Amino acid sequence: MYRSGNPALSDSTFEKRSYQGANWWDDHESNMMTIEGTAEKTGILLLITATTALATAFSMPGSMPLMLLGAIGGFVVAMMVIFSGSMNPMLICAYAAFEGLFLGGFTWMFEVGLGFEGIGVLAALLTFLILGVMIAIYRAGLIHWDRNMAIAVYSALGAVVLIYLISFVGVFVGFEVPLIHGSGPVGIAFSLFVIGIGALCLVADFDFIEKGVERGAPKQLEWRAAFGLMVTLVWLYLEILKLLAKLAARR
Repeated sequence: MYRSGNPALSDSTFEKRSYQGANWWDDHESNMMTIEGTAEKTGILLLITATTALATAFSMPGSMPLMLLGAIGGFVVAMMVIFSGSMNPMLICAYAAFEGLFLGGFTWMFEVGLGFEGIGVLAALLTFLILGVMIAIYRAGLIHWDRNMAIAVYSALGAVVLIYLISFVGVFVGFEVPLIHGSGPVGIAFSLFVIGIGALCLVADFDFIEKGVERGAPKQLEWRAAFGLMVTLVWLYLEILKLLAKLAARR
């Protein structure tokens, strides 16, 4: 058994028993999942996200409703894909489009609303830099996703999610989780820690996708794998954006 830290990629994603009646699983000669195919589909999703993000950012603040639509729509579609096990390209592309709407508006709020000009481009470049570095490290065999690492990353990820949930609830009941959202040393260290966890989750995704290819998963699952990778990349971008904002606020 193996497992990604990404909820979009569960133990059963590449299990034949999860797709009863799907005759495409048995067409091994012409319908095999590949790393190249997954990368191509991830590229398509990134292009969709970038396009809708730019369209939203350049039409703000008038497109603020689109940002809200993107946040809600992205969450709803993601839950639909995760819990239904969907591999529908249209649904997964819709997720990418919704995320673009949200990210475009969210980035605009940092760039224009808070005056951190150019922070969005820098955050995107750093996200792709981390992606490239983690791919290189993984392919070179310098890091291995094993049980011990999985336990460590899952534990840290669970702690981060819990902190964010407490912080979210605090917005409505009138308290704040101290220091982590500030631009002080603790806030910056927390952001670096979360980004580190996000980078390790990328390694988990690479390992999960590679094992799917090794097990002869059908080509249709490339869309699901690309979706799982996109979930991690979107999260990583947001965390890098917040870190850069904290660093800029210290000037």
